[in-house]
Amino acid sequence: MLSYRHSFHAGNFADVLKHSVLVHILEHLQKKEKPFCYIDTHAGAGRYVLSSEQAEKTQEYKQGIAKLWQAQDLPPMVADYVARVKCFNTQNDLQHYPGSPLIAGQCMRPQDQLFLYELHRTDVELLRTVMRHDRRVHIYHADGFKHCMGLLPPSQRRGLILIDPSYELKTDYDQVWETLLKLHKRFATGTYALWYPVVERERINQLEAKIQASTLNNIQLFELGQQADNAAWGMTASGMIVINPPWTLAAAMQLALPYLAMQLGVCAQGYYRIKQLKEE
Repeated sequence: MLSYRHSFHAGNFADVLKHSVLVHILEHLQKKEKPFCYIDTHAGAGRYVLSSEQAEKTQEYKQGIAKLWQAQDLPPMVADYVARVKCFNTQNDLQHYPGSPLIAGQCMRPQDQLFLYELHRTDVELLRTVMRHDRRVHIYHADGFKHCMGLLPPSQRRGLILIDPSYELKTDYDQVWETLLKLHKRFATGTYALWYPVVERERINQLEAKIQASTLNNIQLFELGQQADNAAWGMTASGMIVINPPWTLAAAMQLALPYLAMQLGVCAQGYYRIKQLKEE
């Protein structure tokens, strides 16, 4: 299929959630001197211009990062994320939105490494251009689900794996779970961050049930919704499922999510969920 282009959705409320969690985890990994790796199974183009035809067509960023851009009352976790995005803009004007690879690269040190997978032919070339001067980066024009398995366990023995498919295909919901189990079997001590969209709630309920019935432990779920679930087409909420999260993450999200639900919700319908799926 490969019709999905994140340029239509860059900086939306789902990116706010995903990248706030990403920044927090990576900053936590920095606290130890030992190197770590970052693996992104669906890296995208790396950088997005918010004045582009694609971004302006949907204008999703206006109900996401733009709502937070000038805010003075941001919770610490959200403030850290917004500060990272501002580093890729000039004169405090919101013109560009960094994808996960650029945000991760900014959060990492010279001794750390990034492994980025992207299957879309156009986006992988854009990604190579964006990241071309960073020697820490390894880019693969390949299916991250299938090929990142060979990187585990990493030589660093520490790392974050971001699993962030487009969910264009309904089979993606099963594939993320199957992939996660295989990855965890190879690298049980790694931190895994799985992003999901809420388009059909039943699919998320099934995913949660699989997790709770599994042998995996230490799993937290964080969900941010713009509006109540409905039968209309489109994403009403998105979430992050984190395995082996930093011990600081849940408390940070307790402050961040109520704020984000209030600021980014549509017609006062914003909501959030925090759930301990499995204990440590």
